[in-house]
Amino acid sequence: MFLFSFQDLQLSMALCGGCRFLVLAVRSMHVSARSTPALAQPVRVFSSSSRVCSLDSFSTGQRRVPAAGVKTERTWPSAGSAQRNLSAVAVSLQGQRRPLCRYDLLDLGEVEENTRKALACKHLRRFIIDPSLAKLVAEHLSQDIEDGKAVIFECNPGPGVLTRTLLNCGAQRVVALESDKAFLPDLQALENNLEGQLEVVHCDFFKLDPIGHGSMKPPAMYSEKLFTDLGISEVPWTADVPVKVVGIFSQRNERNMLWKLVYALFERLSIFRYGRVELIMFISEKNYSKLVAQPGDNKSYQAVSALFQMSCNIELLHQEPWSSFVTTSRHGGLNIPKSTVVPNDHLCLVRITPRVDLFTPTVTPFNSSTLVVMVKQCLAKRRGKLIEKLNSWSPGIGQDLLCQIGLSEDVLTGQVYPDQYKHLFELMEKSEQFTQSWLYSEVLENTKNTGCGS
Repeated sequence: MFLFSFQDLQLSMALCGGCRFLVLAVRSMHVSARSTPALAQPVRVFSSSSRVCSLDSFSTGQRRVPAAGVKTERTWPSAGSAQRNLSAVAVSLQGQRRPLCRYDLLDLGEVEENTRKALACKHLRRFIIDPSLAKLVAEHLSQDIEDGKAVIFECNPGPGVLTRTLLNCGAQRVVALESDKAFLPDLQALENNLEGQLEVVHCDFFKLDPIGHGSMKPPAMYSEKLFTDLGISEVPWTADVPVKVVGIFSQRNERNMLWKLVYALFERLSIFRYGRVELIMFISEKNYSKLVAQPGDNKSYQAVSALFQMSCNIELLHQEPWSSFVTTSRHGGLNIPKSTVVPNDHLCLVRITPRVDLFTPTVTPFNSSTLVVMVKQCLAKRRGKLIEKLNSWSPGIGQDLLCQIGLSEDVLTGQVYPDQYKHLFELMEKSEQFTQSWLYSEVLENTKNTGCGS
């Protein structure tokens, strides 16, 4: 009797796909039929997970389950039967897709070829082509990938360098949202070679849920259709993050996109209707500095700063020079936006996670748009006194409100922290003196339609 050949072990490892194990086989001497049978050395199977593939399970295509209360002992077939079983499985798997595993990494392609494909884009876009940069981004998602709980949305993958890197790292479900038809064939070919780890959708994430109603043509799309087609359901706000969005903010409308996200977040509309969707995005250093600006910084601390800090945890993961990205533009060059506030030498990889405690019994998705407008009106003039703004809405009430939240009467609107604005709004909601007297419907409607702010 003899054990399996090295080729048999290789084939068994390939067929086991995602199982992480190491098979050690001890070769025995071939004994002729006339000699006394020798005891075969056992085959050891070391597994880092609870799943272990055995050769006998491949013969029927089903996993054998021992009867309750019966102790079973693993037995190994002879080399001849094992060879026949493995050959039969190999024939049955021909032409079929098989799952990606750690031993079968996807080829990222040549940098030159991927650069050529990216530069063929006719719109202003930035691409991750450098494999080391793609790996760096994937490493910041390593814990998320290991948990495997959230779906990963990748915005405008282009040639798909980051896409393949995420899959190579073990991502179980990546949704590639690509706005340019030219990149779809290669991405769809990759999708067809995998077993559900990748889904390609002709969609522009930055054009989800446009204002207005009626028919919609890709790449514009309603988030309800996108999530329904993907089978992603709504979850409670306090549940785990259901979706993580990865990519690069569009430079053309980066500021407007931030405001669009603010309104959707506070009202639990669009992608946030489905839960606390997390953003892991590259954003310009200029706009990142505004997101994290603190009270007292009259140049950078704005309404968008207070609202994002009030609603989200913001974490800077990495800063990367603009030159690391392949950029397409009409006039060539890196097309770096001008800034007088910060050097703006980098794109910042930022994790933006909606806070579990955003909504309270007083602050709800139904009235939080009013909170957004209140903060915008207060921070429109950051050197103005807050008490004057409050008294303009309801004469004589300012002093009492400031006293309740522990602020002096001389405090300026640009010196108030985000959580203090939220507390102030909660007090105003509970006060009958502010009912329908301090905001006008046309102001709210105009702000929501423009999606812009100071």
